[in-house]
Amino acid sequence: MRKRIGILTSGGDCPGLNCVIRAVVSHATLTYDWEVLGIPYATKGLLERQTIALNMHGWDLRGIDPLLNMGGTILGTINKGDTLAHIDEMLASYEALALDALIAIGGDGSLSIINELATQGNWNLVAIPKTIDNDVALTERAIGFDTAVNTIVDAINRLTFTAASHDRVMIVEVMGRTAGHLALHSGIAGGADVILIPELAYTIKGLCQHIAELRDRWQRKFAIVVVAEGAKLCMEDMSNTTNSSPAPNSPILTLPPPKCGKGQYIAEQIALCSGNLIDTRVSVLGHIQRGGIPSALDRLTATVFGKAAVDLVAKGQFGQMLAWQHGEVVAVPIQEAVAQSPLHVDPDGYLVQSARSLGIYVGEKT
Repeated sequence: MRKRIGILTSGGDCPGLNCVIRAVVSHATLTYDWEVLGIPYATKGLLERQTIALNMHGWDLRGIDPLLNMGGTILGTINKGDTLAHIDEMLASYEALALDALIAIGGDGSLSIINELATQGNWNLVAIPKTIDNDVALTERAIGFDTAVNTIVDAINRLTFTAASHDRVMIVEVMGRTAGHLALHSGIAGGADVILIPELAYTIKGLCQHIAELRDRWQRKFAIVVVAEGAKLCMEDMSNTTNSSPAPNSPILTLPPPKCGKGQYIAEQIALCSGNLIDTRVSVLGHIQRGGIPSALDRLTATVFGKAAVDLVAKGQFGQMLAWQHGEVVAVPIQEAVAQSPLHVDPDGYLVQSARSLGIYVGEKT
């Protein structure tokens, strides 16, 4: 009897998901002659027992396969809801669909939930990491990260010309949640002057002094600041801005109100520090970072992960997540990857040191 495997994408979308689906379907059908069922909208589709029969030529356009360069996910995805509140129904759905195995593509949050379901239901689960934040532990690469970095670098390149033309400080706010990988990689590659990440607290004084030095010492009349959405002020700076009384005629530094983005807050503080002499602009890239055509590296990683996931199913090796380590694909226990996630930037690591060697302000040294 033919094996029947399910595949779903969970959490936020990112470039490269369709490349994984393509690789899984191709390898499973052509090599093993298995049946592959796509489960739409992740655990929601599983709960409702929805499936889509997938085959290598079901999405062809006159023989052209669009999945290799199509962003997002043809299966749809969700990153909300209380999945674990419907555990019994979820477990029953897996059995009702008569799946021999499930391949789940997700970030640390969604993989944690699906792994919990698999543990309780004794599912045959294989996981593939995807996230533009690159914060899944035990893997050097997650699908979507490289494309997101390239998207941000492209934005920085464009903003640099405008910043230089108008003598402005451009603040680029990027995603990343509590991890600074996206900001750090794109900031270095894009030639940023300041990179603010959650793992290294910054001070308004240090930030403004760095920008002032660029202008006064090096005659740089513009600057590029990349700030992660989770960037944090030093505790001392926070205390000073809330408890101390400013000297007469000195700028009043304030903490960002709850709904104020980090980029806007930084722009306001730079303007105040300079006595409103520095012209600032903010670009919040938002979901632009998630979209677009996957890069060559993300396509390659997705293809290799998809092929390896099917091979794990064939070998009966379940409860594993594919990971990229030291130039090759390996399998690691999902539980260990989830337990050690989210993976944060090493404040003393080589990338941070490299940024500092380039004269980039990356917060206060610990």
